[in-house]
Amino acid sequence: MLTHFNKEGKAFMVDVTEKKETERVAVTKGEITMNLETYKKIKEGTIQKGDVLGISRIAGIMAAKKTSELIPMCHPLFITGAEISFKFKDKELIIEATATVKTFGKTGVEMEALTAVSTSLLTIYDMCKAMDKNMSIDNIRLCKKTGGKSGDFTNE
Repeated sequence: MLTHFNKEGKAFMVDVTEKKETERVAVTKGEITMNLETYKKIKEGTIQKGDVLGISRIAGIMAAKKTSELIPMCHPLFITGAEISFKFKDKELIIEATATVKTFGKTGVEMEALTAVSTSLLTIYDMCKAMDKNMSIDNIRLCKKTGGKSGDFTNE
């Protein structure tokens, strides 16, 4: 059932007034693939523009907080926690970003976590595009969510 459309087929924001507040957590992941030189420089922290992963982490957290400004039907949420981490996959020349977003409220944080991981990866691209315009952002996905009426979800 599509919940963002009324009986006439018109878009609207879902009314969460009657929903119970619960602790909600969403974990998302995504990957950016790049050439060997770019990968090494990010890993070594020698990109001329600065601390790529540090700035990417901050951008992802900021994006999570602004999700309702970007996605039309998202409710503004009080985010109680947001974290971005990175994993280097040397064999594939991939940096995997993981976003974990938390709240205690009436609606989930899946969109906030997806926005966070996407923005984090886009920031890596932005900071390194002068070296490698062929970078590819892929496999952005919801890996886990907890809380709410629909219960827990895992996709690993």
